[in-house]
Amino acid sequence: MPVTLNPKQRQALTDRLRYYNELGMYDFYRREASQSTQPESLDPQEEMPRKPVAVAKPLEQGALATLKPESGVTDPAQALKIIRQDLGEDCTRCKLSQLGRKQIVFGVGNPHAELMFVGEGPGADEDAQGEPFVGRAGQLLNNMIKAMGIRREDAYIANIVKCRPPQNRQPERDECDTCSPFLMRQIAAIKPKVIVALGATAAKNLLAMNDSMAQLRGRFYDFTPPGADPSWQGAKLAVTYHPAFLLRDPRQKGEAWKDLQMVMKYLGLTPPPKPAT
Repeated sequence: MPVTLNPKQRQALTDRLRYYNELGMYDFYRREASQSTQPESLDPQEEMPRKPVAVAKPLEQGALATLKPESGVTDPAQALKIIRQDLGEDCTRCKLSQLGRKQIVFGVGNPHAELMFVGEGPGADEDAQGEPFVGRAGQLLNNMIKAMGIRREDAYIANIVKCRPPQNRQPERDECDTCSPFLMRQIAAIKPKVIVALGATAAKNLLAMNDSMAQLRGRFYDFTPPGADPSWQGAKLAVTYHPAFLLRDPRQKGEAWKDLQMVMKYLGLTPPPKPAT
């Protein structure tokens, strides 16, 4: 049964939506309320609980709904430009902006890509060049993409966070929660057929799951980012090892290739012929 808000609650909710809009967050979700539950506090300064990615009910449309700046833009390239502009040239939404990052690393590739790769965060080379996966791990990723029968520029590549964590440490939860709404908007704009999560951090943040890599790999997940066009059926999401991990443990390259072969079969990709010896 719908809950009717009094004017004070409605104003508080409006203020909260405006507060999160200023952080770049435009998609909001409600939990099912039990009959015995009291209305939750609407203090906009409270920490927003981490929301599930795959299972969520959108807030009803109306006076309280806020459209994203790229809403109604059908060209994914233009939508990505709008998202990048909304992110800003010197984002200070989380503490990574104060921890030595040189620049924002937004994403790169084909706005119409059927295949999208999502990593953890930029490293030193990426921070210097402003493009994801350009260091040693990026070279390995390029080889992986080529082995699938496509070019790097045919795919789209991004990360959970867009600023380099100090000493390449794993992004912390608050950093991921602050930055990932922009990634979700990128995914919604591109509408890929398949997303490959590179490593545990990417997989756990995209799927809102805390399973091990062994449990996460080897299957497809149905994935639709919050706020996506309802006419889009969403993407298939696969999980594989991060190229940086494969550089440390090359024995797992065979397992990663199995994951990519699953993706290739779904997309109808054929690996290039081996050169004649």
